[in-house]
Amino acid sequence: MILGENSHLTYCTNIHPGETWEEVFNSLQEYCITIKNKLSPDQPFGIGLRLSQKSAAQVLLGNNLDEFKNWLDSNNLYVFTMNGFPYGDFHNVIIKDQVHTPDWTTDERVNYTLDLIKILAYLLPENMEGGISTSPLSYKLWFNGKEKFSRVKLKSTQSLIKIVNQLVHIKKTTGKLIHLDIEPEPDGFLENTEEVIDYYKDYLLNFGKSELEEKLNCSSEEAKTHILNHLQLCYDVCHFALAYELPEEVISKLENEGIKIGKIQISAALKCVKSEAVSLKHQQKCLQQFDEPTYLHQAITKDKNGQLNHFSDLSEGINAMNDQNFNEIRTHFHVPIFVSEFEVLNSTQDDIILALDLWKKNKYSSHLEVETYTWGVLPEDLQTDIASSIIRELEWVKNQLN
Repeated sequence: MILGENSHLTYCTNIHPGETWEEVFNSLQEYCITIKNKLSPDQPFGIGLRLSQKSAAQVLLGNNLDEFKNWLDSNNLYVFTMNGFPYGDFHNVIIKDQVHTPDWTTDERVNYTLDLIKILAYLLPENMEGGISTSPLSYKLWFNGKEKFSRVKLKSTQSLIKIVNQLVHIKKTTGKLIHLDIEPEPDGFLENTEEVIDYYKDYLLNFGKSELEEKLNCSSEEAKTHILNHLQLCYDVCHFALAYELPEEVISKLENEGIKIGKIQISAALKCVKSEAVSLKHQQKCLQQFDEPTYLHQAITKDKNGQLNHFSDLSEGINAMNDQNFNEIRTHFHVPIFVSEFEVLNSTQDDIILALDLWKKNKYSSHLEVETYTWGVLPEDLQTDIASSIIRELEWVKNQLN
């Protein structure tokens, strides 16, 4: 949906199962027209497209891309943002930490992203910027020691500069601005505002800038501008809520450093605050309903002194609630954004409301995308018809903005 001048609201199609192009296209035909007709009958409707590596490679074969573009045009649909974080299968398999595979140290991640860029550059309407969200470099728990961490960041920087080089070329030859939007999340190499800023300063605008100067034969200032234009941030509200960072803090700090927010992913985490009115065991039992085997549900607890403790999955976080200093737990489980309470649990919906209130005053990104991909693994009480659920979430966002 178009939100005023040059701003767009959609949902991420990673909600729909399907790893081949045929499966993806079938799901788009089944859902997107229905959703558009309900929410945007007389205006164009934008799609937040998710393609696996397999489907991205397939859509580039033969006439598939032309046929898809013709279908979009004939149905008054367009693609302005893509999700390039999960590389492979994303449904009906155990994913957990493998969602980070392959990471940004590999050619596979670079080549997959270049395919997505080629697709988006072709599909993106004129005079509209495009974005592709991607992983936060790699997964911290795979590595030990500062030296290995530094090596991963340096290699990732080299990979990302290859992407910037290509995006600069596209801008010069087509006039289309496309940015890669790095998406911090718990246990990723980048998981909070401080780590993002440090990475930009120490790597992208240091080693990366020097490398880009050489590749493009441009000045230091031009290289810096290219990096800040083409490497932006995917602000997943759920992920930063897990870091216990308020939207105003995140947005203000990034703006001060010149780091742009390419996409706001509108999503809510699950949280539970210790209470005298409810037993700890009852809270833990309720949380256990969300401890499912498919996705990674990192958990972060906050103790009475404000100390944050990180756990790689929800089961460990639930056990940590037994600590006498426990005060609150938040877990990486995207729950419906229109739900603020579930039994004795809450969501981080308040963070979304704050982020959207700030957006109304200062449109700090032109791309807004709802990303609740967990419908198939939610407790039965929260599961509903997919199309109706998507419509309800997008209507909820529109109501907040109005």
